[in-house]
Amino acid sequence: MARINTNVSSMIARNNLGRTNENLSVRLQRLSTGLRINRGADDPAGLIVSERLRSEMRGIDQAIDNSERASSVIATTEGYLAEVADLLNSIKSLVVEAANTGGVSDEEVEANQLEIDSAIASITRISNTASFAGLQLLNGNLDYTTSGVDSSNIEGVQIDGAQFGSNGDLDVSVEVVNAAETASLFLSGDAGATSGELDDSVTVEIAGSLGVQSVTFASGTTMSAIVAAVNTLSDTTGVTAQLVSASDQSSGLVFSSTGYGSDEFVSVTKVGPGGTDFDTLDAQGGTATQRDEGVDVTAVVNGAVAVGDGLEVSLNSPALSVQLDLSQNFATTVSGTASVFSITGGGAQFQLGPTISATQNIGVGVQSIAATRIGGTTVDGSRFFLDSLVGGKDNSLLAGNFSDASDILENAITEVSVLRGRLGAFERNTLQTNVRSLQIGLENITAAESKIRDTDFADETAKLTRAQILTQAGTSVLATANASAQNVLALLQ
Repeated sequence: MARINTNVSSMIARNNLGRTNENLSVRLQRLSTGLRINRGADDPAGLIVSERLRSEMRGIDQAIDNSERASSVIATTEGYLAEVADLLNSIKSLVVEAANTGGVSDEEVEANQLEIDSAIASITRISNTASFAGLQLLNGNLDYTTSGVDSSNIEGVQIDGAQFGSNGDLDVSVEVVNAAETASLFLSGDAGATSGELDDSVTVEIAGSLGVQSVTFASGTTMSAIVAAVNTLSDTTGVTAQLVSASDQSSGLVFSSTGYGSDEFVSVTKVGPGGTDFDTLDAQGGTATQRDEGVDVTAVVNGAVAVGDGLEVSLNSPALSVQLDLSQNFATTVSGTASVFSITGGGAQFQLGPTISATQNIGVGVQSIAATRIGGTTVDGSRFFLDSLVGGKDNSLLAGNFSDASDILENAITEVSVLRGRLGAFERNTLQTNVRSLQIGLENITAAESKIRDTDFADETAKLTRAQILTQAGTSVLATANASAQNVLALLQ
């Protein structure tokens, strides 16, 4: 059959040639761009997945940058703190030297005081000037802010980290469930033949957290005389004594440690013969013993049991990391009533994950290291800080309070050292590990995205060759189909 109005063969050849040309265009586009998916029509499902992966990649890449930036901030802060630590150590040597009053003149003490004043001023200056790209580091700008702290219950608050979530502030509830105790031993005042006096002489060894001393009491020594002798040695033993009833020698006396907590102890031991009526008990009417240890305070903070150390408690949880100095009255009383305050904001917030969520945002508190903020120590009911060592103030060298000055200084050194260690641990165990884990995730996600979206050149080159051959063949076939209609002319001759 020969028809000339409709050339079906030409139509078939033309359609196939069009498909081949379209396929050839796709191969050329993929080879020229390096991408298998250039538009949604190439692979709709693959486009959706690859765009999600690309979004994750951008988030992870920025999280890596954030972590590295945070590491730089922490390293800079720690560098400033190292200089503060050197200054505190130099002050320590000056205080110890000045305490050697038998070998140091008043002029030398005054010179030491001038050096201390200069060093303390330098510490405050570092606190005010330490910065990173305009961000103040050690002036309290990165510390958490609080409100409602009852100083009669909580003398000191240090917040190392807090997660607010969607809340604007965080309430902190502190309730003492087990009171702090000093170590104590009881000595009866009516055990001997004469009430309130020793029947025979005795030598006793008195030991505490500060040291050991021995003292001899003659027969007939009264309870009040024993109290006076023990208290004279309290600075070297850490043990004090007092009558149960100040007006009654026969009421007995109590040996107590000067501090609270499990690190404190009292040991009263007879040495040699004598002292038939000198027997210490764990409590009045209790069991005979020669040693007793103190008890740390136990408190519940926001429903979690905090670790106690003397009058201090600390809690380290993902939601809240805090250290509290409790007042003596609050820590030694189980009242069933909680002391509540609020963390209203602040802290250094570091976004360490690719998405914005509470689990990928870590807050770190960096306290001010100004002289008015470090070294907090309660002395005789008053709280002093490092600035109290400046000339003319209560704990200066010229005031002669070397012991109190040393205690304040030791606390300041400990605070700075702990802060340096905490920041170092955060940099090493959180930031550096976070960067490494994110880099691994970025590698794997990039590989997955590349597999979906990038061109396989070996495969596309083979398909390009096939498309080129089909295009050439289709063109030749179309030419043949178009020429076949001319054969009809032979029938008209």
